[in-house]
Amino acid sequence: MKNTLRIAGAYVGIIIGAGFASGQEIVQFFTSFGLWGIIGAVITIFLFAFIGMQLIQLGANLQVSSHKKVIRYICGKYLGPVVDITLTFFLFGVATIMVAGSGSIFEQQFGTSPVIGNILMVILAILTLCLNTDKVISVISLISPYMLALIIIITIYSFFTSDANLAELESIALTQPSAASNWLLSALLYVAFNIAVGFSMMTLIGATTKDEKSAGKGAVIGGICLGILVVLINLGIYANINQLQGVDMPTLVLASDISPIVGILMTIALLSMVFNTAVGMLYSFTARFVQPDTTKFKGSVIVIGLLSFAASLVGFTDLVSTVYPLMGYLGFVLIAAVTVSWIKSRKKSALVLREE
Repeated sequence: MKNTLRIAGAYVGIIIGAGFASGQEIVQFFTSFGLWGIIGAVITIFLFAFIGMQLIQLGANLQVSSHKKVIRYICGKYLGPVVDITLTFFLFGVATIMVAGSGSIFEQQFGTSPVIGNILMVILAILTLCLNTDKVISVISLISPYMLALIIIITIYSFFTSDANLAELESIALTQPSAASNWLLSALLYVAFNIAVGFSMMTLIGATTKDEKSAGKGAVIGGICLGILVVLINLGIYANINQLQGVDMPTLVLASDISPIVGILMTIALLSMVFNTAVGMLYSFTARFVQPDTTKFKGSVIVIGLLSFAASLVGFTDLVSTVYPLMGYLGFVLIAAVTVSWIKSRKKSALVLREE
């Protein structure tokens, strides 16, 4: 059970980054579609659980050290290399978004230059990545319960204390920038880009155990938690959208409205989740080229971390709106490949049973 919960916590920790926990992604992918966005959010519960289970179990089965082997396994020798290169490029992009997200948090909550937050995040990520693989995953999984509890409290409180009427909320919500043309595509795109974001690290999480059953249970628990969080954050933001227009970090505003102390706690939580995803992406990106837990790996992490800092100066919101939708379409390819792989394995198992 302990291993199952560790895997679930690591799955949640990898996916919840700056855009997810801050509410910025939720606004673009769900809140902007009003009431239909709520239905889209519910759909993510099932998708995160199913796709996460397939990926993490693949990692446990193949015992990989990077995403390359899994991609070749599910995509084949022709499509595999293309997907591999594209995913590797996006890993760096997401790591950069996490660093930029840290800067936005510092600017919004403390009134400092965003560069200070960017620098601190890069330094912490580099120091953590100098640990071995198991320790990195343990660090990521430990932070998740704290974030889950805080998000649930803030969003439920904000939903029930909203004083705006439904017609006003719906009208304002529909004016927000959207990541896709309709609510269903947006929901699918959201899961797809998150799977693409977490793909590499999820396979590595699975590889930390040879127990596929335990890995699968952990993934399902983590996926359900992720989907429920999407629903809760969306409800909290939707109920207060009249106060949150044009805000980089909507959940941070909601937390600060409850109490300055809750605002500080949320700041810590957001930074922790940004840190989780930054570490996961930088680790996955570097592991694609250099063997982990080596001196060369540590040196490479420093160089890549500095490059990520330089790229983060573009700005958080601009990066989210540019990189994430594009990554979503890559996620569709990965989800299709994982689904086909699952269908094949089911047919193979059925054939074996018939022969017996």
